[in-house]
Amino acid sequence: MTKEAFKTITLDSPIKRGDTDIAEITLRRPLGGDLRGLTLIDVSMAKVDALSTLLPRITTPVIHANDVKQMDAADLMDIGLEVADFFTKAKFTAKAAESDATPTE
Repeated sequence: MTKEAFKTITLDSPIKRGDTDIAEITLRRPLGGDLRGLTLIDVSMAKVDALSTLLPRITTPVIHANDVKQMDAADLMDIGLEVADFFTKAKFTAKAAESDATPTE
């Protein structure tokens, strides 16, 4: 049982870079080396400084630290939640989905 290695986020407020608008970002599941210099707690809590360090390492197109600092707060929160979800083991996600699907009376 494995989790998705990529997640695509559609931004409510696209990032403007010159004449280009970036409206969609693909996140790649971070590897150990992507997390160098960061604490897992800061990343999983979606701290802005941690995200501005991590996102350039795991996004397509590359989102630079300055882009993160200029990003709409709702979009940044959405990205932070998706990044944090990468840190949940697949077996726990499957159990949560299983218990959500079980009807209760």
